[in-house]
Amino acid sequence: MFELLGGGLLGSIFGGLFRLAPEILKFLDKKNERHHELSMFQLQTDLEKLRGEFRMEEKYVDYSISQMDTIKEAFKEQATTAKEAGWLASFITAITRPGLTWIAFGVYVAVKAAGLTIAFQTNANWAEVLTKSYDEDDFAMLNMMLTFWFVGRSIEKYNKS
Repeated sequence: MFELLGGGLLGSIFGGLFRLAPEILKFLDKKNERHHELSMFQLQTDLEKLRGEFRMEEKYVDYSISQMDTIKEAFKEQATTAKEAGWLASFITAITRPGLTWIAFGVYVAVKAAGLTIAFQTNANWAEVLTKSYDEDDFAMLNMMLTFWFVGRSIEKYNKS
């Protein structure tokens, strides 16, 4: 009887296990499927992020191009106005920035020369006055002027060619 019961019991256990096996495989398959969907969603999110960054760069480039077009049109308008205004107005317009630069540079040199002159007249140590009168701000201002005129001219020549 035990064998009959054992055989029936074993058959029930194996029957139940074989019935549960497809459900367990389906569960594991769904788990893998959800993991795959999650990784695909992450990849899709990364792709959309890159597309958004690319669109932002495109907008920035479009903005820069429109800015340069506006500057170009302003220069054309300025050139047309200068031609129509005559040679005197064109000369005054052309000499304004360099003239102001030369005036500022002349005043700067005059102040430094006046300091040295006072040093000579008061019998002060002129070498010490000279070294202390030129500091980082003086160097920065002169450097800015030189850079503006010489580097700016190089860039303008490069853009014309």
